[in-house]
Amino acid sequence: MKKKQLLVIGLVWPEPNSSAAGIRILQLMDLFLAQDFEIIFASAAQESEFSFDLQSKGIQKKSIELNSSSFDEFVAKLQPDIVLFDRYISEEQFGWRISENCPETIRILDTEDLHCLRLERQNAIKKGNTFVLEDLLLSDIAKREIASIYRCDLTLMISEFEMYILQEIFGLKSELLYYLPLFYEVKKQSEMLTFEERENFVFIGNFIHEPNWDAVKELKTKIWPTIRKRLPDAKLLIYGAYPTQKVLQLHNEKEGFLITGRAQSASEVIEKAKVLLAPLRFGAGQKGKLLEAMQVGTCSITTSIGAEGIVSESEWNGFVMNDWDSFIEASIRLYTDQNLWNERQKKGYIALEKFSQDNFKKEFSFKLMELSNHLKKHRQNNFIGNLLQQQAFQATRFMSKWIEEKNKKASD
Repeated sequence: MKKKQLLVIGLVWPEPNSSAAGIRILQLMDLFLAQDFEIIFASAAQESEFSFDLQSKGIQKKSIELNSSSFDEFVAKLQPDIVLFDRYISEEQFGWRISENCPETIRILDTEDLHCLRLERQNAIKKGNTFVLEDLLLSDIAKREIASIYRCDLTLMISEFEMYILQEIFGLKSELLYYLPLFYEVKKQSEMLTFEERENFVFIGNFIHEPNWDAVKELKTKIWPTIRKRLPDAKLLIYGAYPTQKVLQLHNEKEGFLITGRAQSASEVIEKAKVLLAPLRFGAGQKGKLLEAMQVGTCSITTSIGAEGIVSESEWNGFVMNDWDSFIEASIRLYTDQNLWNERQKKGYIALEKFSQDNFKKEFSFKLMELSNHLKKHRQNNFIGNLLQQQAFQATRFMSKWIEEKNKKASD
């Protein structure tokens, strides 16, 4: 009997040591492997030396081209049972080709985070405006992202808050959405470093991701100078993949502000620190660094945006503060008060129980089976999705075909 096949179309090749996005896509593929799927991971991006060895999990690799009918030939022959698009941009580029060549294939979108939410929050910060959710209705990115969600049979959401936005602000039906967060298991407390064995503060984040760069600037200019003045022996270690020259220039030994570059193991560098600082002013989805801190027993100070999609502020394994004076005071208290630190660490263990893979594995398998068994009816009920599949609404399809013809002429 032929195995079920999953085709994953990745925006990039997974780098779990560089970003939470890399961790996320691998966790999703693990769910399908547990259901005995054969997996093919395809991407038009270039692999890097930090790309995960997919073949170690038995996952096949396929390099594909943008704007090329060679992809049509590939999927027409493959006819996978399910296609998983890694972020809406992958769906825009390849979704119409899947619909055309594999009409019976289930199309699933993983948003990673709601891009329009992150970008509109960023725009509000830059303009000095107060962000309100209704701003999303005017976002061009939102229009593209929502259209992509409608065109798919199911969209995986990492944050319950973003589920709320899609249903209450944009009016999407709950049947099109499925909550599936990042998975983290609590480590044995006996295996973790104690308060006395830890030192210093830490920040970690991929510098390609704009919220991380913004947070480091806030740390450098508004937060760390005061903490350092009050705790002159403490250091702040900044880890992150792909630091640019402007990031590296912030390194200052005398100030204890240390830019250390890529971490070989994020969990190890987080666990060695007493406190993780994450003054995030914009962003979306779940922040992997904060869940990882809970996993290794490191208390954290973040903002409401940092805590969003995880647990409430009262359940946080540290403090959630939105003004920098309070952020600084909370950081110092948590760093110096062992009893407080131990108390808040325990909150992290409790919070993390919500994100065990065992809580989601069986229900997700059932959801896929249900979708497969009732796909025709499910699609009939998604009128807007059907509308957007019409050629008149597929600008990306015709743009891709135009680029392909242009490339052919250029090579003649």
